[in-house]
Amino acid sequence: MLRYRIFSADDFAALEALDLDVQRRRDPTFDTLEEREREGRLRTSLPALKFFERSEHSFLAEEEGRVLGLLLAQPVWQGDRPVVLVVEVLLAGGAPPETASGLLHACVKSAYDTAVYEVHFPLTPELEAAAHAEEAHLLGRYAVRHLGSRHASAPGERLASPPTSPLSADPGKAKNG
Repeated sequence: MLRYRIFSADDFAALEALDLDVQRRRDPTFDTLEEREREGRLRTSLPALKFFERSEHSFLAEEEGRVLGLLLAQPVWQGDRPVVLVVEVLLAGGAPPETASGLLHACVKSAYDTAVYEVHFPLTPELEAAAHAEEAHLLGRYAVRHLGSRHASAPGERLASPPTSPLSADPGKAKNG
């Protein structure tokens, strides 16, 4: 039976191993990437795990002592109200289908218990069934603009300016903000 709980320093090594396994499954060339890109994709550095451990909204899923999933989330002040932002969901190979749904539900419950009434998360393949189970509202897609050298090697589908866009002629003219 799956169990969902907050994690502690005793879990850090297993969480790091899970993250590395997920990155290698997502991208079989992961180990050949530049060190900076590998570090940028991993979410389980010691400082990150300590931060998410304190967030009160991050959880692991385990069964018989084996870590099967991890959800990393943090509270964020939006100027007029707090929200919980899910930044990553990592699932072990062969994790039961309900693992992601259980992790998201634990996060939703923790948000509600702390009087936070919005949980924001990217609609990744891992979270799609969970989003349906939670009856989430789909507001659009989620994109990330990587800056610096990571722009060339970051994961995900890279979007290009449409041919009619003034930015397509000179991408250096894109404005920040």
